Amino acid sequence: MFMNLRIKKLDIFIAKQFGLLFVGTFFICQFVLMMQFLWRSLNDLIGKGLSLEVIGQFFWYIALMLVPQALPLAILLSSLITFGNLGESSELTAIKAVGISLMQSFRSLIVITIGIMFASFYFQNNIGPDANMKMAQLLISMRQKSPELEIPEGIFYDGIPNCNIYVQKKNLKTGKLYGVMIYRMTQSYEDAAIILADSGMIQSTAEKKHLLLTLWSGEWFENMQDDQFGGSAAVPYRRETFINKQIYIDFDNSFSLADATSLSNNARGKSLSQIRVAIDSLNENYDSVGRAFYEEAKRIYFVTPSITKADSVKEVRKGQRGTIDLEKMYAAMKPDQKQMIVSTAMGNVQRMTSDLEFKAMVTQDNERVLRNHQLEASNKFALALQCLIFFFIGAPLGAIIRKGGLGLPVIVSVLVFIVYYILDNSSYQMARSGSWNVWIGHTLAPMVLIPLAVFITYKACNDSMVFNADGWINFFHKALGLRTKRSVQGKEVIIEPPHYEDDKATLLRINKEVIAYSRSHNLKSPPNVVKVFFKYQEDHEIERINEELEAAIKDLSNTRDMQVLHYLNQYPVLAVKAHTRPFDRRWLNIMAAIIIPVGMFFYFRMWRFRLRLLRDLKVIRYTNTQLINYKVKEPKA
Repeated sequence: MFMNLRIKKLDIFIAKQFGLLFVGTFFICQFVLMMQFLWRSLNDLIGKGLSLEVIGQFFWYIALMLVPQALPLAILLSSLITFGNLGESSELTAIKAVGISLMQSFRSLIVITIGIMFASFYFQNNIGPDANMKMAQLLISMRQKSPELEIPEGIFYDGIPNCNIYVQKKNLKTGKLYGVMIYRMTQSYEDAAIILADSGMIQSTAEKKHLLLTLWSGEWFENMQDDQFGGSAAVPYRRETFINKQIYIDFDNSFSLADATSLSNNARGKSLSQIRVAIDSLNENYDSVGRAFYEEAKRIYFVTPSITKADSVKEVRKGQRGTIDLEKMYAAMKPDQKQMIVSTAMGNVQRMTSDLEFKAMVTQDNERVLRNHQLEASNKFALALQCLIFFFIGAPLGAIIRKGGLGLPVIVSVLVFIVYYILDNSSYQMARSGSWNVWIGHTLAPMVLIPLAVFITYKACNDSMVFNADGWINFFHKALGLRTKRSVQGKEVIIEPPHYEDDKATLLRINKEVIAYSRSHNLKSPPNVVKVFFKYQEDHEIERINEELEAAIKDLSNTRDMQVLHYLNQYPVLAVKAHTRPFDRRWLNIMAAIIIPVGMFFYFRMWRFRLRLLRDLKVIRYTNTQLINYKVKEPKA
């Protein structure tokens, strides 16, 4: 009973730690995602003169749209920080010391994550579609809105319809323009009007449907284009000199929501039930269109009332017998007949090609709309499942890394999210374009990350040092065939001096064994594939030689003669197993042989180890000879 009560208190403690972090990281992730979306939509906002109400709606709908994407990322980061803090403060060690496993400490957070997962699905299915529809309508309206009037100095401004305005200088306080030049075009360049003025001012009318252009001290030049001049460009023009003149220009600067009927095929603006109904309706409509196309093609291309199947077979047999020579028939025709036949044939081909291209375009558009609905239906489940996947990546990683705060956990979370985003976005784009099946669109990323989550959780539950730097360095050293250089340093205190005579006898015996080993093992030849991957035989001889050599080196390292230490550092560090097989376990060797590229890599790697062992044996013989012939000079104590 005491243990059960303690576990419940622990669940509440971990849930509180996670809850506080989840709320904070959620708003951080939401803010980051909103800034990313805002950066992509920046061109739709700048220079449009949007009101604070419209901008507020824009940010509100962005926030609602990005909630399902921010939830998994917040779970990943908060769970990683939670268990990182517990590990860093040794609380996780204390929890395990009382017999509570890591999965038991996950229990409360698993329940919370499942609740968040269902909440995410509910949000996507009920709130998200309406927010997406309103956001799409708002973006279309902002793109259609005329830009805010902001005339620069020194360049021609074409933001006003049918006008190009040039201003030499403007007063920012009064809004007055100086050195104004205006080109107005209504129909074409032939009826253009040129207006020059010393100063002017542009104001918007109250209903924001027109611009009032007030000009002072200027001239107006305009072509007198009329039907009586036959449409020629060389016609009289009108010149007007004015002191004060007002001109009204059409310029709609008001903001109004666009019609939402064009968004009927927006799959993101529909719930799961609406998507299901839309898919059934789309399939029915597209099937009817396809049947109509098929009947039309069958009627035009395959069945012609004037030509029966027997006539076609008869003509084909005539052509096979050579009784019909089309080239001779064409050569016997008159030039006008030839031209008519070619023109008719080309016209028929172009007409049929255009018809088929149009039908292909219609079919592809229909398939694209249908794929978008199917992808959006799977996306609702994928984003909800992403919460659970990210928890089983973040929480075990925190228990393994044991680093809290916003340093390393943020880096790891960003890397995991980038990998997920690349996989998910790439597969979604490929499925959307029709290159991949629809079911791969939102399942590729979970299929990659679920095994990763299982692996990390397994390692964390077994206290495996996945992020041990020394272990990874040793792994890559072994995989790439790298080795450390021998380093034998002189000792300040020597308890027992070396047995030089015994060591020389050992080195002399090792030389004989090395010669015999090199003769019996043809290390230059490529290794036997069957013995390497399927019938492994251990090489105890080289292991025994290496043990004797290391024992002699250990004894000689007690010397005070620096030359002897120099010779000892010339000995290579032997890899006594790398030249016999890739792995210690037999099933791994068999799997490497089945996977041919992997097997080829390890095969040539092993051949390289054999050649390196041959060179190492030569170095050992040479160094042994130098030590045997060297007269040791021990300094006096």
